[in-house]
Amino acid sequence: MIKFMLMVNRQGQTRLSRYYQPVELSKRSVLEADVVRCCLSRKKDQCSFVEYKDFKLVYRQYAALYIVVGVTDNENELSVYELVHNFVEVLDKYFSRVSDNCLFVSPDRVNWTSCLTWTESTSSWTR
Repeated sequence: MIKFMLMVNRQGQTRLSRYYQPVELSKRSVLEADVVRCCLSRKKDQCSFVEYKDFKLVYRQYAALYIVVGVTDNENELSVYELVHNFVEVLDKYFSRVSDNCLFVSPDRVNWTSCLTWTESTSSWTR
């Protein structure tokens, strides 16, 4: 099950975050900082799946943008990895080119797109 999704730039600034399980606001900033630090510090030749506390992180880099997904231990990492790729393809078609700037300028459109993409993909997993 997906716990959260983060979109961050190379500087570690969160551009979009969606939580699918409740997390207190005070804990979100600490969680995001730790997760981003963990993923950004890894080298390109290392695996994109990371064990983190009581869940796993699946991340993927697209140019200057990192997409990080927190999932439960029983989730298939490769399917989440593919989901992230599909999500970026949807954004790419919608914005004609995904960049850090389009997340900053129109987060409502990205949020709407993420709602549709993640909801449709996760519902098909449960069938």
